[in-house]
Amino acid sequence: MRRIIVLLLLTIFGLAGCAPEQQPPRIVYDYETKAPPKTTVLPPTTTKPTVSLPSTGIVPNGWMPSHSERAWSAIIIHHSATDEGNATIIDKWHRENNGWNGVGYDFVIGNGTNSGNGEIEPTYRWRGQVTGAHCGGTPGNWANEEGIGICLVGNFDSSAPTSKQMASLAKLVRFLQQRYRIPKSRVFGHGSVPGGHVTDCPGRRFPMAWLKANISY
Repeated sequence: MRRIIVLLLLTIFGLAGCAPEQQPPRIVYDYETKAPPKTTVLPPTTTKPTVSLPSTGIVPNGWMPSHSERAWSAIIIHHSATDEGNATIIDKWHRENNGWNGVGYDFVIGNGTNSGNGEIEPTYRWRGQVTGAHCGGTPGNWANEEGIGICLVGNFDSSAPTSKQMASLAKLVRFLQQRYRIPKSRVFGHGSVPGGHVTDCPGRRFPMAWLKANISY
């Protein structure tokens, strides 16, 4: 009897064998008859970061135009290429020697000779939002139509700007960047303006790298 039971058990297990683990079905996508599944790609953001005003929120006198504002898209830095000067002296020079209506820049920053060291003088062009006369040669005259011209008094081929001039310049540029949404890639030295005339302005010793590191976005 015992032998019969053993034979029956061997027969059962021999027939069953070792069944393989059931594999999940493969999902094969038919790329020939159907479009492949789409992946949603979000477009890059075009929003520019906001630049904060100084904590006091006070805008220095003359920085706000007195007329309807132009659509400014760039900031262009110059030097006067003279040891001395101020907005009035440059205005007289541009009238008498260039035949212009007045100073070609929107702002002049003094070096302590004929105006304060680091003093920012807005000109009639900025106050009245008049087309500039500081960067010729660009297609459609875009640099004068859309570029804010800032001149620092001094010859920066022979010496660097004063620390107070650079501090004032950085403060002014940050303000203009915020107001007109101008990125640092659109802050140029005169000689690097796309399409402009070849020039050393604002001078070989002007610290453009320092300026770019101390302005906004």
